[in-house]
Amino acid sequence: MQSIKKIIKGNIRESAMGIALVAIIILFQLLTKGFLLKPLNVTNLILQNGYVLILAMGMLLLILSGGNIDLSVGSVVAFIGAISGVLIVNNHMSVLLAICISLIIGLVIGAWQGAWIAFVKIPSFIVTLSGMLVFRGLTLVVLNGRTIGPFPKSFQMISSGFLTDMIPDGKYHIFTIILGVVFSVWVVVNELLKNNQRKRYGFEMISKSKMLIKLFIGIAFINALSIMLASYNGISIMMLIIILLIFIYIFITKKSVFGRHIYAMGGNEKAAKLSGINTAKVLFAVVVNMGLLSALTGLVVAGRLNAASPKAGVGFELDAIAACFIGGASTAGGIGTVIGAVIGALIMGTLNNGMSLLGVSIDWQQAIKGIVLLFAVAFDILSKNKSRA
Repeated sequence: MQSIKKIIKGNIRESAMGIALVAIIILFQLLTKGFLLKPLNVTNLILQNGYVLILAMGMLLLILSGGNIDLSVGSVVAFIGAISGVLIVNNHMSVLLAICISLIIGLVIGAWQGAWIAFVKIPSFIVTLSGMLVFRGLTLVVLNGRTIGPFPKSFQMISSGFLTDMIPDGKYHIFTIILGVVFSVWVVVNELLKNNQRKRYGFEMISKSKMLIKLFIGIAFINALSIMLASYNGISIMMLIIILLIFIYIFITKKSVFGRHIYAMGGNEKAAKLSGINTAKVLFAVVVNMGLLSALTGLVVAGRLNAASPKAGVGFELDAIAACFIGGASTAGGIGTVIGAVIGALIMGTLNNGMSLLGVSIDWQQAIKGIVLLFAVAFDILSKNKSRA
């Protein structure tokens, strides 16, 4: 019990939100009479909320850099979906080439907004509010107010396809189970390497009981999820993309010099400048990254809808921002983790899915999500005040 308390106390924001996620899952599992965690519903939950997970990782970097936000992501998602629709459906361009062009346009959009924010010093709120209006208007221009579709099967695979199994038509998706085992081994090896690194540099060692509890919880979750998914269609391409992005952004935030610069800038921008960090370039890169992830989300959403719609992406920016703050990111910047943002996105997704299964109206869903966001930020502020006292 002491080890569990230490784990929770070591990272109170992430731990609290992780416990909240588990509690929400258990609550809706009981209220839906076991339907929430059925393999089909778990797969749908991931596919339906993939956009929040992708956008939350980009939004997290923006928030970390000093409390910046991007209000244009929903409009950029719709605009990129419109571009891909025109290229693929109307002009019959190859899917791969259209995807590359769409991602490049996302980078250009990010660079455009980043230049105003980082170098002209216009607040991100104003620049991206302008972008929200501009790209929503351009979406209507490109689509001429109509919906374009359907997309070819190869494009739809991005958001609704599954990995091919080694043994077709089996009871379980064997490849998914193998991936779960491989990931479990990686978790164990990674934890042992981290422990050896602490010992080599003379840092405080984690007790064996604490390490075993962490490994047991992690491995149990990974294998339970892999078996659950394997009993349906296995791991989806959307989930594979999300897992790869999580690994990439964990590496960026925890292991790279660029990540340390983002945290330093969010913690104290003046001190970061004095220490030699080019804060303008860091902020520019973070906004460009948000443009790229918005473009990727635009492709994913268009593939899932099987159409490029003028109404796509409405409210996406609010979901991404809420996921970051619910996951423990500080409104002032400098505090937050990728795992925290993922937990926040999963809380939002589980609330949406659970309330929909119970037949709760969209009006009440919005109100409840708003209350959850308020409580999460209040918890962040109160915990900081308590630590200062």
